Amino acid sequence: ANRRKHPLRIPPPSEKDWPKDEEDFFLLDPDRERDALPQPFRMINKLVMQVFESAMEIIEGREMLREAQKRKVQPQKCFPTAEFQVTERANCLAASGKYVFVGLSEGLAAFNTCDFKDVCAWDAAKTEICAIHALDLGKECHVLLAVDEMGLVWLFCFYKESFLLVKILNEVEDISQRSTCVEEVLSRGGDYAGILLQGNTKAWLEIYQLPKDSWLTEMEKNTGAAEGLACSERRSSCLPEVGTFLLQKLPVSAIQADVELDLPVLLLTVRPPKPITGTSFKGPLDALKELDDVLGLGYNHLIKDSHWELQEAIFCSTYREYLEGKGVTKEEIPRHATFHFLLPSRILMGPDMEVQPDIPVGIGVHWDGNHNFCLYLLNQSLKGKADSDLMPDVVWPCAAPIACSAVSSCSRYLALAGEDATITIWDKHLGYPLSVTAILEERFIRSIHFL
Repeated sequence: ANRRKHPLRIPPPSEKDWPKDEEDFFLLDPDRERDALPQPFRMINKLVMQVFESAMEIIEGREMLREAQKRKVQPQKCFPTAEFQVTERANCLAASGKYVFVGLSEGLAAFNTCDFKDVCAWDAAKTEICAIHALDLGKECHVLLAVDEMGLVWLFCFYKESFLLVKILNEVEDISQRSTCVEEVLSRGGDYAGILLQGNTKAWLEIYQLPKDSWLTEMEKNTGAAEGLACSERRSSCLPEVGTFLLQKLPVSAIQADVELDLPVLLLTVRPPKPITGTSFKGPLDALKELDDVLGLGYNHLIKDSHWELQEAIFCSTYREYLEGKGVTKEEIPRHATFHFLLPSRILMGPDMEVQPDIPVGIGVHWDGNHNFCLYLLNQSLKGKADSDLMPDVVWPCAAPIACSAVSSCSRYLALAGEDATITIWDKHLGYPLSVTAILEERFIRSIHFL
C-alpha cells in the first residue's frame, strides 16, 4: 500500500498556470481598442466622436442661455391708451399739468390728457419747433419756451386753451448779429428763465425774470377776452374701438390786441471767464528755468515750437485791445455751459436778506474746460454793466475741469464730476464738500443724477 508522507495541501499558483486571456484583460488599455481597427474605420470613428462632442457643446450652451433668459426679469409690455395722429411731423413734446404740448414742423399743438382730445394750435409764424420746455403756473396758466429751427426762443403763455405769444427773447434786427439758442431752462415755479446763446465768435448766458404774477392778474381781468381766444371749433374724427384720434386740422388760436402781457426782464448776462495771465516770474529766464523740456544750462536754451506758441498766446492776450482794432486776432470758439437755478442757502444770501424758500435766489454755472463752479445772485442789476463782464459772487474751485454737474431736488446738495473721474458732493447750505469719490481710471463721466 502506498502511504503519503505529507498531508494534502493546495499547491501554490505559478505564472505558467495563469490564463493568458485574463492577463490581456487587465493589462489592455481601453483607448487601444480603437487602434485595433483598420485605418479607415479609425478615421471615421474619430470624426464621428468630434461631431458628437461639438454637438454636445452646442446643446449645453443653448441650455445655459435658456436658463439665463428664464432668470431675467421680463419687461412689462405697455400698450397706448390713445394715439394722436397729426398731419405734420412731430419733433418734440413737453407735458405740463393736464396738457401735452407738441412741436410740429409748422408751429405748436396742445392736447388734453383728460379726454384725449386736441385743444388748439399756433402756426402764425410758419416756423418749425425743435425743442419745448413747459411749466404749470397754476390757475390754468402755463409758460412755454419753444426753440425753432433758426435758434430763436419763443416765449408763450398758454391760458384757457389758447396760445399767447409774449416775446421772442433773442430776436435782433441785424441778421448778422443773430444768436442761436443752445439750451433753455425754466426755474421751478416759473419765476426765471435761462437761455444759453451762441454767436459767431462767442457764447453767453442770459437770465430773465418772468412776471408771472402780472400775467395771472391780467388774465383774470381779461377773462372774456381769453374766452374769445379759445378755439372756435375742434374737428377731429374719433375711432372708439381702437382708441385712435385722427387730427385733421387743429383750431388755431388768434392773438387779440387787447390782451397785453408784461415783457420779461433781463437780469443777468454771464460770459465765459477770461483765462488768468498773471505770473510771479521776474523775467523770461526765470520762467525758462522752471521748464523741464528745455535743453541747456539756463542761458543758451533750445527754443521749441511749444514755446513759440505759448509766447504768441501771451502776446495776444496782453495786447488784445490793439490787435482787435487791426483785425488780427483769431475768432473765439463758442463754448458750452451748464447752469442750475439754486434755492436760498447760507452761502448765497446774507443775514439781512428776506427771501422765499421756494423761489431761486441765484444760479450756478460752469463752462466746459473750466475748473471753477461760479455762483451768481439774481438780485443784481445790469445798469452800468452792459460793457463789463459780470463777476461771480462765489467761486468753488475744483482740481480738474468740470465735466458735468447735478443739483438735488431739495437744492441743498450739489454734485460736481471732474474730467479726472472724481465726483465731489457739496453741501450748498453750509458751503463745504461732504464726500469725494474717485471712479476707475481712464473713465470720463458724461452725466450725473441724484436718485
